[in-house]
Amino acid sequence: MTDGGRPLIGVSTYLEAGARWGVWELEAALLPAGYPRLVQRAGGLAAMLPPDAPDHAAATVARLDGLVIAGGPDVEPVQYGAEPDPRTGPPARERDAWELALVDAALAAGVPLLGICRGMQLLNVALGGTLTQHIDGHAEVPGVFGSHPVKPVPGTRYAGVVPEETSVPTYHHQAVDRLGTGLIPSAYAADGTVEAVELSSVDGWVLGVQWHPEMGEDVRVMRALVEAALAARTTNATAPTAVSTAS
Repeated sequence: MTDGGRPLIGVSTYLEAGARWGVWELEAALLPAGYPRLVQRAGGLAAMLPPDAPDHAAATVARLDGLVIAGGPDVEPVQYGAEPDPRTGPPARERDAWELALVDAALAAGVPLLGICRGMQLLNVALGGTLTQHIDGHAEVPGVFGSHPVKPVPGTRYAGVVPEETSVPTYHHQAVDRLGTGLIPSAYAADGTVEAVELSSVDGWVLGVQWHPEMGEDVRVMRALVEAALAARTTNATAPTAVSTAS
């Protein structure tokens, strides 16, 4: 369903054991407000997607025009065949399973997909890549976003959206190591860290960024997702329907 033609963009969420508001402290599905606000500013309708059974992912994605895998906790190293580093955070297994299923469903259905921070790392893992479990310099103060420049790779989808070097909001201590199948780097930090990845255009609109655009003022990456979602919905709506000739 849409409002005035705005595409519906699903955003994955946290599931926290205890959250406080008013007089309540309860288990809650959470999403920092920057995510839906960025979707809205970019021209989309935002829908929160709390963790669910992985076998519901395809049906969920089928109702969306676009998908965002949000930032959050470290991906459990078992997902890419590694032992946990002492500095790797505690696992979020329910969220890992749900979001990996969402990524697989979006890739299979050709639904435009944007991975943000953890979401980029999970996209890489879903496609068979691995992660470096700790790097320095990209999360200086616990709970405080920093910033650093990222430089686009000419000729990539990301460079077509943001052609110049920009300073981005950042908070992460893990990064892409071995790229997943079909992914190419589309932006780097000054220290060589891969800051964006994407699939080729023939594989659909799929982009991951290591930073947090929801914490900044630049809407171009999210607007590109929204525009791709609208274009995909329009294409699907006008595609001819096969007619059965069975008697």
